[in-house]
Amino acid sequence: MKHITFYLDFISPYAWLAFERLPEALVDLSYSVEYRPVLLGALLQQHANPGPAGIAPKRAWTYRHVTWLGHAQGTPLQMPARHPFNPLPLLRQALACSYDGCINRYVAGTVLRHVWQGGHDALDAERLAALAADLAEQIRPGHDANSEGPKALLRANTEAAQAAGVFGVPAFVVDGKVFWGLDSLPMLRAYLEGDDWFDGPGWNAVSQLPSGLPAKP
Repeated sequence: MKHITFYLDFISPYAWLAFERLPEALVDLSYSVEYRPVLLGALLQQHANPGPAGIAPKRAWTYRHVTWLGHAQGTPLQMPARHPFNPLPLLRQALACSYDGCINRYVAGTVLRHVWQGGHDALDAERLAALAADLAEQIRPGHDANSEGPKALLRANTEAAQAAGVFGVPAFVVDGKVFWGLDSLPMLRAYLEGDDWFDGPGWNAVSQLPSGLPAKP
């Protein structure tokens, strides 16, 4: 049985879509999943990537695209009242439910639905209080969203993701291989099924391909 580490940030609509799609995409396969929240902004900053929200036309396209994908996939998705937003309160709230940086599927789904269903403000104070109440039975003794434990777990998760070569979310890491994005799920399935393409040069050769652009000064 293969083990998958699913790196996600609740700010990402693609993480929500992939979270909902994953069970169907991998149906009938033997695998386990651990969900690890990370700070997407830190992953983007590491590679000087502004992300879709940093490019106005791409931002508008991304919001149209994910709304359509939700419709096509049958996953309820409404853009929150403000986006992007600071995801730290949500990440820390989720990690208050963990001792080791992993959260269960119930916690991940509860926070993702908080953001991506209903079109509300993800950081509204009353809604954050309601979210904490929904997760109350999951919170670890001595932890809360503002304690040092969740903050340290978030840093550790983000650093582990960076070390693994994760550059965005959603990302699925298995056997040291990184599969990025909602549209990588068919490729992930093929790997788990033992597709012999992964034993050939196709995976590693591309990293040796020279660039035709001049080096940055």
